[in-house]
Amino acid sequence: MSPDVSASSLFELRLERSAEDLWPMLETLYGARDDHDEFCKALLGTLRSGWRKRPRDLKLLDLKRDLEPDWFQRSDMVGYACYADRFAGRISDVADRLPYLQSLGVNYLHLLPCLKPRPRPNDGGYSVQDYRRINPDLGSMSDLEALSRKMRAQGMSLCIDLVLNHTAREHAWAEKALAGDPYYKDFYHFFDDDTQPRAYERTLVEIFPNDAPGNFTFVPHHNKWVWTTFNDHQWDLNWANPWVFLEIVDVMLFLANKGVDILRLDAVAFMWKRMGTRCQSEPEVHLLLRALRACTRIAAPAVIHLEEAIVGPSEMLTYLGRGEHEGREGNLAYHNNLMVHYWSALATRDTRLMTKVLSENFPETLPNATYTTYLRCHDDIGWAITDEDAAAMGFSGAAHREFLSRFYVGDFAGSFARGAYFQVNESSGDSRISGTLASLAGLEKALAGNDARGVELAVHRILMGNALIASFGGIPLIYMGDEAALLNDTSYRNDPLRADDSRWIHRPVMDWSKVTAAENTAGAENQILAGTREIMLRRKEIRQFHASVPTRILFPDSPQVFAFCRFAPTGPVVCLFNFCEEPVQIRTEWLREHGVARFHDLLSGHTLGLDGTHYTLLPYGRVWAV
Repeated sequence: MSPDVSASSLFELRLERSAEDLWPMLETLYGARDDHDEFCKALLGTLRSGWRKRPRDLKLLDLKRDLEPDWFQRSDMVGYACYADRFAGRISDVADRLPYLQSLGVNYLHLLPCLKPRPRPNDGGYSVQDYRRINPDLGSMSDLEALSRKMRAQGMSLCIDLVLNHTAREHAWAEKALAGDPYYKDFYHFFDDDTQPRAYERTLVEIFPNDAPGNFTFVPHHNKWVWTTFNDHQWDLNWANPWVFLEIVDVMLFLANKGVDILRLDAVAFMWKRMGTRCQSEPEVHLLLRALRACTRIAAPAVIHLEEAIVGPSEMLTYLGRGEHEGREGNLAYHNNLMVHYWSALATRDTRLMTKVLSENFPETLPNATYTTYLRCHDDIGWAITDEDAAAMGFSGAAHREFLSRFYVGDFAGSFARGAYFQVNESSGDSRISGTLASLAGLEKALAGNDARGVELAVHRILMGNALIASFGGIPLIYMGDEAALLNDTSYRNDPLRADDSRWIHRPVMDWSKVTAAENTAGAENQILAGTREIMLRRKEIRQFHASVPTRILFPDSPQVFAFCRFAPTGPVVCLFNFCEEPVQIRTEWLREHGVARFHDLLSGHTLGLDGTHYTLLPYGRVWAV
């Protein structure tokens, strides 16, 4: 059999495999249109073309991952997120830093927005002008392709952002729309007056109330209103138009064929518009995302999707597939609630709300999918704590969210944190928080006050958190510089185009001299770097941390302790985390009841020291007990 026939057969088999995830979705979305048959024929041509253009080594990777579909769920996966320029300089320079990342156990690298954006302001790169070019300040598409090849040779995977909800107003599609091209005018949501925008606004939420109030922008020269959920320069795409779907699929396959392994699909919750709703997470969003996943499974099956939706627990799970979409939508989603409740429990020294939310809202396992777990990311921290969950615990959700914001900017008695407010909503009273991991965890304040005990506690808060995300289930994600305890960077305030965005406080340029010092000099930074490295490398050895192994939340006697069990066929691992600065005792019998037999800690490698009836968990202690 010739290679061409073999390749063609593979495509047809994969087309057949994913047919039920593609064509019925598109029929529901677009079947009533007169051009539906034409669209489906064009889409099939795009899929075939993308497959024909796919390099041979990537087709071999497709085969490997077809045979090992759990490759991204395994316990050896460790992620890292960074801005190429702030981490290394240019994309071509990132290759020189791969040995450093590998020393941390990293084999999944997320390069934050690197596609060509509009000139600043551009929402940190998320206002994309050209999906097929790299930001010239970072290099070229050939540089990205070269990096992906080098990473692939070293067993590493590359993730980049693909913004699905909107383009920059300077994108070629938008410019053609403004020039009067009817084909491209239908790529966006234009209105002749503000009647409909005002009707939509009654139920919409403002994303950036301080800087970009409202969800629509008037375009004076054209006397039109356009939908702009995020900023006036980010024009929402009209996903009710199937030709938008086709163009995005073509882009996805283009990027996949450059060696991208994970497409982080940005702002997916907002893709479908419906009057009288928040226009978030509408049912059609999940039809779209299931169909998009089918397209890559057909023409680039080595690629997986990370769906970015920072929403409440029940809503977030839908992006990993629920009901009819179970196991058929996203492969990865951010476990935003784990992050939020880590910070909430640190502030209160009480894990009962965390235990309630994570035990009641999240399943023990997920089919064909998993989480990315993290303590910080490039974005702000929004307090996704519902009024209902707070009320069930006997307090006000609004008051608790206000307390957390005040605590983490350091405006609360006894706070150890130094952060900054982000997007204070005067009407609702809600606000979000910015800050690096080290500064929010107390290191900055303790160092400034020459507080040795405070430094020690901050170190252990960070390492406890890293042990939590490494063991909970999914892919732990380290955010650039957090492993080296980089502190808040206030220099962004001197940049007029960044001064009003406090998120830049936790996007410092990687200080490699500090990394070197952390590697070689005793102190807090050394403890955090060495401790983070040890946690992630030990995780890789523990097969019970495969994402398919159930994570069951436990209910220890002490409210300061968060606990869960990983129920593996080889035996359970009980994970314990003390969220306060005092030692806490755990009953030995409780540990036995939950499967601890050898009283050995897989994290430290030591035997648990028992005093007969109890085990003492140290301040901010963390244990993976078997």
